Amino acid sequence: MGETPKTALHRLISLAPNAWVQWVTGNPQVRASQLLDAEFQWISRESDVIVKASSPEHSEFLILNELQLRYDQNMPKRMRNYVALAEEKYNLSANPVLINILPPPGTVTIENCYDKEFMGLKARQDYRVINLWEVEAELVLEQPLPPLFPFVPILFGGGSESKLRSAVQALRADQTLNQLEPLLEVV
Repeated sequence: MGETPKTALHRLISLAPNAWVQWVTGNPQVRASQLLDAEFQWISRESDVIVKASSPEHSEFLILNELQLRYDQNMPKRMRNYVALAEEKYNLSANPVLINILPPPGTVTIENCYDKEFMGLKARQDYRVINLWEVEAELVLEQPLPPLFPFVPILFGGGSESKLRSAVQALRADQTLNQLEPLLEVV
């Protein structure tokens, strides 16, 4: 497709921003209001999208979406930095989410927090981890979650011909989604 990971993720989220933010937070009351700039003064982030969202319980906040092809051992530190930069820039609390597309080698443990102590001082940053290979393809197709349709082949139970056919039909049925059909071939 010739897109950067950030551009592709931005486009996927923009197709159904409310469905996306509800899925990554697990909260059906969350609503997306705007996709924000993820560029920071000294750091350019390659694979993330910031969504400004709100809910009755938390008012306005940020959802930081970090999409990775494969988990990187430096991710906990990157997530800590990402949250700090976004909260500073937008003056809102952040809900960070790491979305891994493909599983890492069996020897790699996927962490869901940065936790470090140095000279008696502690730094900690929790973040939610979503591993796409653990997400039920059936749920994605039933809900529906259009931004995840291109990933159906790698979702749990998504490799069957009937699931692939359902994903292709859903993508072809919607003019804004049909341009994503080539992603099924890549995944």
